[in-house]
Amino acid sequence: MRGIDLALAVMLASSSANAAGPSPFVEGSWSQLRDAHKGRPVIVHFWGMTCGPCLAELPKWGEFAQKNNKADLVLVEADPFETGAGRETSAAANVLAKANLGAVERWAFASRFEERLRYEVDPVWQGEMPFTVIIAKNGETEAFSGEADFAAIEEWLARRDAL
Repeated sequence: MRGIDLALAVMLASSSANAAGPSPFVEGSWSQLRDAHKGRPVIVHFWGMTCGPCLAELPKWGEFAQKNNKADLVLVEADPFETGAGRETSAAANVLAKANLGAVERWAFASRFEERLRYEVDPVWQGEMPFTVIIAKNGETEAFSGEADFAAIEEWLARRDAL
């Protein structure tokens, strides 16, 4: 099945219709995402259209992104394959636009085996959302489930700015 997932990723990535939408998050995408941001702090926030707390929190992420240039922000829609599927939905696009997150780098789970995708990100992550991983520029990570404490994230980034 891995070959099918990779073929789907290549097809979706090369599609002009997908150019403005999220990149497909398949096996290997976590490494690719980390490599793309190597040497710069990055916050990867996993959310879903079927997650009430995620939707309520998105505007706070929009405010954070507007005020913060210490780290890159990446959003990953981690709904199960049937709802996320690595393709932009008008509902997701509208939610992100209203939260001032329309221009943020986005990915979406695009594999029927979301357990494998979650395992690549964090072996103890069971799929609860929202879920956030903060990666320092030296690669040190911290992950947490639930709503973000933005002051604590700022503090974490400041402590690791020299790393």
